[in-house]
This record gives sequence, C-alpha cells and structure tokens, in this order.
Amino acid sequence: MIANAELVGFLRKNVICVICVAVSIGIGITIYLRMDQLPEAEKILADKSKQGELIAANIEDAHQLKEQHAALVAANQAIANRMIHVGQLAENLQYFYRLESATNAKLTDPHQIAWSPPPKNSPKTNYTPVGFALTAQGTYAQIMDLLRRLENGEHFCRVITCNIRPIADQRGSPLSMSLSLELLAIQ
Repeated sequence: MIANAELVGFLRKNVICVICVAVSIGIGITIYLRMDQLPEAEKILADKSKQGELIAANIEDAHQLKEQHAALVAANQAIANRMIHVGQLAENLQYFYRLESATNAKLTDPHQIAWSPPPKNSPKTNYTPVGFALTAQGTYAQIMDLLRRLENGEHFCRVITCNIRPIADQRGSPLSMSLSLELLAIQ
C-alpha cells in the first residue's frame, strides 16, 4: 500500500507531466494503428485540394458569367438575324433584287439551286448552306460593287465560282458575271 500511496502522491505532484505522457502514448498508439491509412488519406487530401482550387477558380471566374452569357446570346441573335430561311424562296430571291437596285447591275437569272437535306450520317449543324446561281450584267464598278455587297452584306455568303467576261469585244463595254454562291440558312 505504501507503493500505491507514493504513486498517488507522485501523480498529484506531477499532474501536467503525467497528462502529457498519457496523451503522448495515446497519440503514438493512434499513429501506429493508422499508419497504413496514411497514403490513402494523402490521396484524398490531394483530390479535395484540387477540387477546392477548381471551385475557387470557378467562383473567381463566375463574376463575369452573366455578362458573358448576355454577350453570347446577343452574338447568336446577331448571327441568326443574318440567316436566310430555307423554305422562303421568294424572300431569299428578294435579297438579290434589292442588291440589283442598290448596285444598278442587271440580274438576268437569279435562282435557287435545288436544296437537299444533309445526309443522315453527316454531323448535325445549326446552319445549312443554300446554293444560288445568278448572272449579272453591268460596268466593272457595278459588278465589283455587287460582289462586295454580297460578301459583306446582310446575309453570310460564300462565293463558289465567279466568271466575269465582257459582253462585246470593245473596250469599256458592259461585263457579264456568272456566280454560284451559298447563303447560310436556318431550317
């Protein structure tokens, strides 16, 4: 019993030391028992850190998201406004007649080339090219003005072929231009 009394007295005198030793032993046992889980925990920590950095970057970039979305919607609307419609042949041809009156070049044969839907296994696109063929007559300035207005005009245009030749063999005579082109359309 004397040993127990001495032990109790020693513990009372050195409470802080005894608690520190007990906590250290507990920590040592915990580290020893969980050592095999350390690599997995480090991997989980790295994954969570990576996700946290990604979320922080997303939060930082999200400040401009509404403005960027509005800009994309406006750009898509501007593109859609420049498209022709596949089934509106009269309105599509009216575009060429407006160009004729603006440039004073005479269009003799504007017509839409037969449109066929894209093949089934082709990639899906939002816009479809619609072919047109036309013949125009006029001076060099009128013909070039017509070409510029087509390429930079109201609708998206791609000139496929363009043949320009004089109507007569004399200098300064009117020119004839045969064009095949595509205008982008929405279906």
